[in-house]
Amino acid sequence: MINPRVRIIVPAALASLLALTALPAAGASPARTALGSINHIVVIYQENHSFDNLYGSWERVNGLSRADSANTSQVGQGGVPYTCLKQNDVNLVALPPPPPPTCSDTTTGTTFSSYFTNRPFNIDDFIRSTDTTCPAPGAFYPNGVARGKGLPGGCTEDLVHRYYQEQYQLNGGRQNRYVTGSDAIGLTMGVYKTQDLPIYKYLHAAGHPQYAISDKFFQGAFGGSFLNHQWLVAAATPVFADALNNGSANDRHSVVDPNGMPANSALYNSPWGTQVKDFQLTASCSPPPLVRPATPAGVTCGDFAVNTTQPWFQPYAPTGANSSDARRLPPLMVTPGSKANVTIGDELSASDVDWAWYAGGWSNADGRVGDPGWSPSNGPTACNPSITATGATYPFCPDPLFQFHHQAFNYFANYGRLPDATGKTAAGPEKPARIQHLRDEQEFLDLASHSTAQCQLKPVSFVKPIGAENEHPGYTNESAGSSHLVDLIKAIEGSACKSDTLVVSTYDEFGGQWDHVAPPGQGGGGVADQWGPGTRIPALVISPNLNGDFVVDHVPHDTTSILATIEHRFGLPPLGTRDAAVRDLSSIYNAQ
Repeated sequence: MINPRVRIIVPAALASLLALTALPAAGASPARTALGSINHIVVIYQENHSFDNLYGSWERVNGLSRADSANTSQVGQGGVPYTCLKQNDVNLVALPPPPPPTCSDTTTGTTFSSYFTNRPFNIDDFIRSTDTTCPAPGAFYPNGVARGKGLPGGCTEDLVHRYYQEQYQLNGGRQNRYVTGSDAIGLTMGVYKTQDLPIYKYLHAAGHPQYAISDKFFQGAFGGSFLNHQWLVAAATPVFADALNNGSANDRHSVVDPNGMPANSALYNSPWGTQVKDFQLTASCSPPPLVRPATPAGVTCGDFAVNTTQPWFQPYAPTGANSSDARRLPPLMVTPGSKANVTIGDELSASDVDWAWYAGGWSNADGRVGDPGWSPSNGPTACNPSITATGATYPFCPDPLFQFHHQAFNYFANYGRLPDATGKTAAGPEKPARIQHLRDEQEFLDLASHSTAQCQLKPVSFVKPIGAENEHPGYTNESAGSSHLVDLIKAIEGSACKSDTLVVSTYDEFGGQWDHVAPPGQGGGGVADQWGPGTRIPALVISPNLNGDFVVDHVPHDTTSILATIEHRFGLPPLGTRDAAVRDLSSIYNAQ
């Protein structure tokens, strides 16, 4: 879907630089750009961290040392700064050995004590990477697993990261309502020690590849993983066809109050009380009278799917309130003559450029018996319950940490399924394009390992690690995911692919965690529209031909800059107005 409301916000000081480094228009010869020597692009898409949360202490970047009190100190619902950070993660509420809390706060009307003042803090000082605070695969603990009660890894609780809440948290670029708008409250201000990350250690060891850190890279859309995966592949927000708008149980429109919030939380009380609803879709533009209150002016409305929504086609979550037919997203169909629901995969295929989406755990989840990544322990007729999500039915045997809403192409009819004997498509035979392009991550690793004399990778590869290795707070830990990222990069760098491959490692979204830099459209420079971009996220680019072993790129980018890079390299048309307007990642070749 092309958005007519895109606007470009460029500070005057940056304008001359952009003019000097602008790329040719899409379709121009890539030989005239630094991208011309790149024959393979690999996108590794990790999960849920803001830039300051992970990379805030990386040398030479706009990180924690440049944050000031104006965008660090968090304020309550009434705009008054907190004295302390209230916590509800069980491992931050009480510290071992039990010392007395050192901070007292009266700003909320109810006095509370805390170990944390109103500023960023190092998570590693309180929850170490070896602590037994991780849940069993598939288990959910809203406030984390108490130390000594879980598995090793140093997991925290999960943090809310949804469409409307993030806009409230950004507060027009003030970056000071992350705590108030979150269910995890004070944890939003936690950061990791950058120098302890496995990826940092790898890139500071002898013989490391040339790399760039983009310190002005933002998530494509406000909110969470589902929507940002859609923006990665289609630069658009999907429409839920024929969405109900009658106030019934299957009317999945959110109800958003005058402050832009769809929910109450520990430190936020909606003026609409329990009338607010945080559902899958945007608020209705015309809610049913006497059933739901009118949507306030300025709130994005319509039948857009913005929060986690299950796909129509298998694999989708086998259990859960949003797995029913009425609540799964109808297949996204391409309309002839329209750009709606066209993906980067469609554009690549139309230009005979091979590509694939490689997902960890895909063969098991999709029922690809015998394919790379399939677990032999599932046997010929039944899922192995010890390694499979509850409620799964053979041959669909997803891992308990397989994330269905991360599989962006599975929402599109072009990569869906054919009708079965009963006429249903949800679990029917796979379309040829689906079989060709939606593959298991193990196949990517196999191709890299066979790239000895010549690179065997496809021109474009998207790599989506399984939940245990994607760094997502709540159900996995940071160190395991960062180590897996190192393994993926080593597989490429240890092969013939390293001489002509550009690797982009970034995160789908901020995971509910604070960052001090205002996004475009919220006071920062860059390209913006009603959908985003949102919070700044880590972005690492590994490529030959940089101006040194390590450079820092300060040019504004967002998730659609990845699409623009692919489009410019392979001469493809833009999918929408955002990817047509953003800078592509060739700016790294001008960075120092």
